[in-house]
Amino acid sequence: MWILGVNAPPAGWHDTAACLIDGDGRIVAFSEEERLNRRRHSLYRKPSGAARLCLEQAGISAADIDVVALGWDDEQLYPGRFADDAEFLAYAVGLDFGDRLPEVVRVGHHQAHAASSFYASPFRKAGVLVVDGHGENESSSIWTYEEGREPRLERSWQRTASLGYAYDAASTWLGFSFLNAGKTMGLAAYGRAHDVRTESLVEISGEDFRLAVEPLTESTGRATAEEIKEQYEDTVGRWRERYTSIAGAQGPKAAEDRLADDPSAVLVAYTAQRVVEETVTHLAARARAAAGVEELCMSGGVALNCSTNGTLPGPLYVPPVPHDAGVALGAAWTVRPPRTRTTPLDPYLGSDIAAHRVTDADTTGLLRTPLDIDELTGLLLAGRVGAVAQGRAEVGPRALCHRSIIAVPDTADVNTRVNTVKNREQWRPFAGVTRPGYGARLWERQEHLSRYMLGAARATGLGREVAPGVVHVDGTTRPQVLTGDEAPAVGAVLDALEAQGAPPVLLNTSFNDRGEPVVDTAADALAAFRAMDLDFLVLGDALYRKKNASGGVG
Repeated sequence: MWILGVNAPPAGWHDTAACLIDGDGRIVAFSEEERLNRRRHSLYRKPSGAARLCLEQAGISAADIDVVALGWDDEQLYPGRFADDAEFLAYAVGLDFGDRLPEVVRVGHHQAHAASSFYASPFRKAGVLVVDGHGENESSSIWTYEEGREPRLERSWQRTASLGYAYDAASTWLGFSFLNAGKTMGLAAYGRAHDVRTESLVEISGEDFRLAVEPLTESTGRATAEEIKEQYEDTVGRWRERYTSIAGAQGPKAAEDRLADDPSAVLVAYTAQRVVEETVTHLAARARAAAGVEELCMSGGVALNCSTNGTLPGPLYVPPVPHDAGVALGAAWTVRPPRTRTTPLDPYLGSDIAAHRVTDADTTGLLRTPLDIDELTGLLLAGRVGAVAQGRAEVGPRALCHRSIIAVPDTADVNTRVNTVKNREQWRPFAGVTRPGYGARLWERQEHLSRYMLGAARATGLGREVAPGVVHVDGTTRPQVLTGDEAPAVGAVLDALEAQGAPPVLLNTSFNDRGEPVVDTAADALAAFRAMDLDFLVLGDALYRKKNASGGVG
């Protein structure tokens, strides 16, 4: 049996993705469409490329698919849009299934989010908290999941209480897209660092909460996509009015690259961050109480808020793909939960670098040598900044050392250099990667969040001393810990650094230029290496350097 999970239009109109599992619930492949079509967030585009990648990885054709599982109830949101499943599949997925159409199963958006988190986690029972902009009828929901039992919905909150809407309003007030919430989070840290006083916009009352901004019209439960769009615009508009009142301005006074120096911009970002942190802290406690256990899973777009995740106590698991792309996996797992769970989830499920044979024509102007870890370590210790593209691509927005830019973070200046390389604003932070033993000395311990770089942790005195390039203005970093050989080149460099008496920690950020998705294939990696001011590229088992005008190595 083959089940293809998708996040696909018309309901899943951003971060489209496809995931293939077998009859035992084992993941064969999982990819976001943006990695393949090279269009950030893959807006309004069907996940055809991601689906074909999954089929190629399994060695099957579309005609072999038994079920297509969608992480939305599109029939509620778009009533009468499609005459039948054949028309839906052609519009949403775009594969040729032949004469034997697969069964189409529609899974509620929040249930798909919840399943993607719990079944990927190491927990046998957990409270599951889903927080995002909105599903079909809700913006936050609490579930109890237990292995071998049907999931139980404990409580949900309507779209008008959306934390995602509140954060979207702050992001757009700041001049960002609502899809750039990570920038808002990075800017909010300046408010925490400077002890900015914010107005509380959340009222916690018993087991419930109420946001200070209320829409003109209350949510009535089930709604069509058009009705939800109107409600979104109304609610976000009222939030923006509130931020304008708080800041005393309708937008920032500084350009985007100087926002950290604009007190109004910092105030709005930090106010929105506090709304999320206060509310999620309350909801997390409620989810644990409802399940009767301390184990907690989180998903939904708000679960990408690393700063909030890092404030939550107790055992907490967030999957590497908690945003909307993750419902491709969750929908598939709702149809067929994994029979044997191998957890936590291995995130390296996308395209394989080895699938593309690199030719001499591909590498004109580059010097290729076999990868030597001592040579690579020497380059890094000499202050060089380079990239790594090895093995199968990670799923999710965080580069986990298979498609990463790396550097030694022993000075704050490396932050400036790498932001320049990536054409990013200089106020934006970077993350660090190390081994478990050394990580315990550099920052507060995180049991699961550091597996996928999804939780902010306060740096220790040693962390600030030896790795200032990955410590943000508020004294936190977003660490990744490599436990074994899951990232061969980076893991080997960390071990070589330690053997040489150097701090075994590296700056790790995604391998992509401004406005681009993370690189996926070898061709992507080579193109990005040429376009960016990088000193070296590890591609598979080879090390590439750029030749200068005289034919030497630059």
